[in-house]
Amino acid sequence: MPSKNALATKDGATYTTSTGAPVAEPYAVQKVGVVGPLLLQDFHHIDLIAHFDRERIPERVVHAKGAGAHGTFEVTDDISDLTCAALFNKVGNTAPLTIRFSTVGGESGSADTARDPRGFAIKIRTQEGNLDWVFNNTPVFFLRDPSKFPHFIHTQKRDPQTHLKDADMFWDYLSQNPESAHQVMILFSDRGTPDGYHHMHGYSGHTFKFVNKDGKYTYVQVHLRKDGGAKSLTNDVATKIAGENPEYGIQTLFEDIENGNFPSWTVYVQTMTPEQAEQYRYNILDLTKIWPHSQFPLRKVGKVVLNKNPDNYFAEIEQAAFSPSHLVPGIEPSTDPVLQSRLFSYPDTHRHRLGVNYGQLPVNAPLVPVANFQRDGFMAINNQGARPNYQSSLIPLSYKPKVYENVKHELWLGHANVDLSFITELDFEQPRALWEKVFDDTQKEHFVYNVSGHLGSVKSDIVKARQLSVFAAISQDLSDRVAKAIGHPTVKPLAVKPASEAYRFKFKPE
Repeated sequence: MPSKNALATKDGATYTTSTGAPVAEPYAVQKVGVVGPLLLQDFHHIDLIAHFDRERIPERVVHAKGAGAHGTFEVTDDISDLTCAALFNKVGNTAPLTIRFSTVGGESGSADTARDPRGFAIKIRTQEGNLDWVFNNTPVFFLRDPSKFPHFIHTQKRDPQTHLKDADMFWDYLSQNPESAHQVMILFSDRGTPDGYHHMHGYSGHTFKFVNKDGKYTYVQVHLRKDGGAKSLTNDVATKIAGENPEYGIQTLFEDIENGNFPSWTVYVQTMTPEQAEQYRYNILDLTKIWPHSQFPLRKVGKVVLNKNPDNYFAEIEQAAFSPSHLVPGIEPSTDPVLQSRLFSYPDTHRHRLGVNYGQLPVNAPLVPVANFQRDGFMAINNQGARPNYQSSLIPLSYKPKVYENVKHELWLGHANVDLSFITELDFEQPRALWEKVFDDTQKEHFVYNVSGHLGSVKSDIVKARQLSVFAAISQDLSDRVAKAIGHPTVKPLAVKPASEAYRFKFKPE
């Protein structure tokens, strides 16, 4: 749907070839006689067809379907005690940004209302370079071991033989990896079908480190809370919309911005000191766990507003390349193993999908000048002119001193030293709290309805029983209700190890 402004504005352009030569008849082709064969000399037609054959680039392996827009980030509260990042050094600082929302498992033509987590990726263009927040709309994820990620995504996509989505694959994986239980509880609640893309919250999920000018670091999780509250769809409504308007999320985001109803989020951080991390019940590098707000309250940081639609979706949204490794001084990754894996994986897929110089595309280029020794490669848009591509003594680059010395890597004590490869009783505490303390009766009914509709289509009794045992480890009541809904006998809880079994590597800092 074109923008009203685009429809109302004519730029007076003359139709040309790709090299700028004017073309009198855009649809005409050169040929021998009236019906004769086409001529090889017709550069415009051959160039047109050749370009058309190459217009599709590889879609994202995950997060293929999405929507996006531009806006601003404003610092509303002082957090300079936490980080020396220049963006946060003064209340009132602003920076332009681009956001891309997305589903995770579906292809580019899939429905916006599918039951799926949502990507929530933000590129903030600061005076120290780009800061990318590559978040989701859920505070946890299905796994905490990065080696499982490719295989997990395979099970959420298509069967190699039938080329169909397969409920047995889906639940076979989840039931074998019970650490996924927390995310499964969220996914099959109504939060699993948000009302479009711009009525949901965003979460870092991962733990990051904010570092101040003295080199002191604090563990941080970032939250974006939708102003006015998040909105969800029931399963039946989401399914109905998927059939009637698969682009519901893209359309409603575009139309709200075009009509001046600018979506906004308030940005908060949760903070934890290294000393608190050592005493915390859960490993803060565990992507399947949250930090309770009662223990680690939200601290307000700023405001995000989306106020401009893209003029060209492909150039400004499809080609946008986000990575959690795109950081600025004062913000660093923790040693969360899934985050560490993503630091490599995201730029690697951009180099494959967009080319080695993906960062030079206008939507990805930082506001500040880039000066380094990287040159050439496909589509080198800004090749830095005559500047030497090595550390020259004749035409040297200047170097900005570090604000702080290198921050030490984490050294763990206590509960933070848990071995994340173990499944223990700890993995069921937070999902149990969701079922027993957070979900009301209606939400429990919806959860059972949503799960039973999907799990009930599984053909394997082994997979059904195993997933029911995972649910029973959360709550026997939950498992029994799902079992009844799918016509399966009740099962006993999955046998799991006590928390003490996971503390295998105990050491003290040097």
